Amino acid sequence: MEKKDFVTLKKLLIFYRYYEDYSHKDALERLSEKIGMAMVEDEMDMPDDVVRLNSQVTVESTYGARKTFQLVPSIQGDINKKTVSVVSMVGANLVGHAVDDLIQFGFPSDVQSFRIVDVAKNHRLSSSFEV
Repeated sequence: MEKKDFVTLKKLLIFYRYYEDYSHKDALERLSEKIGMAMVEDEMDMPDDVVRLNSQVTVESTYGARKTFQLVPSIQGDINKKTVSVVSMVGANLVGHAVDDLIQFGFPSDVQSFRIVDVAKNHRLSSSFEV
């Protein structure tokens, strides 16, 4: 995980520590687990195909459908605007994964699966978060 992202995600977790929206609590818990296991690297040492905050990510479902969106460090993701919040289950599961990784999440009776097919870093945006 890139240092800037690590710090931003820690701030997000502190900010949303007492958040009562259960749909986001699972994502926040997943982010906490990822931070606990993260290898933290300088930006120049990060491989280009690793998903980071502000990355443009293209995923493909097991059914062949593709979606491209930007992973944003905010709770305000909007798939119609092609953004996904890192505080969503999709976003939380993407952070730190790379091209060709298979991502699975959900309940045993409704597992969502998709593969990361492309990652592009957006250098114009910072890793600060907004509520």
